[in-house]
Amino acid sequence: MSRADKEKEREGEKLIVRNKRATFDYTLEDRFEAGLVLLGSEVKMLREGAAELTDSWCAIENGEAFLKGVNIPVMPQAAFGHEAKRPRKLLLHESEIEAIRKGVEREGMTVIATRLYFKNGRVKVEIALAKGKKTVDKRESLKEKDAAREARAAIERARGGGGRGAPPRAARSDGRARPRRPE
Repeated sequence: MSRADKEKEREGEKLIVRNKRATFDYTLEDRFEAGLVLLGSEVKMLREGAAELTDSWCAIENGEAFLKGVNIPVMPQAAFGHEAKRPRKLLLHESEIEAIRKGVEREGMTVIATRLYFKNGRVKVEIALAKGKKTVDKRESLKEKDAAREARAAIERARGGGGRGAPPRAARSDGRARPRRPE
C-alpha cells in the first residue's frame, strides 16, 4: 500500500494538497492539526483542489500563529476576491502555540505545512516542527527510497504479478502458454 493510499484512507478527510518537499528537505518531528481562517473564494478554490504548499511556513506573532507562503490562486470573477499568498491565521490552542514557539526559539527549528485537507467539511492544515536536512542526509534519503522501490519491484517479479519490470510469461515450444502455478 502506497503512502498516498494511506493518506486517502483517513476517515472523514479529503486531501487537497501535500507538501512533497517537506520530508525530503526536513526531518519532521511534532505535528499539529490546525484550522484556518479563510475567505469564501479561498474555500471555493480549495474545493477545486488548487493550492500549493511548497514554500509555506508558520510564524508566531503576538501570541497568534499565521501560515505564510501558501499559494491559493485567485478565483476569476469573484466579487470579493482574495490575495493569493496572504498570511492566514491558524486556529490552535494556546498550549500548542506555546509548544511551537519553544521549539522554534530553543531548538532552532522551523514550522512548515505538510498537508492541507478537508476534515468533516472544514479546511485543516497539518503543520510540523522540522529541522533542515544537510545535503548528505538528502542523499541518504534518496538511497533509501531507491532501495525500497527496487525491493518492491523484486517482490512483484517473484510473485509473477506482471507489473512493471516483470518479464513476460514464456510460451511452450508448441506455442501454448504455460499454466499458472497455484498460489
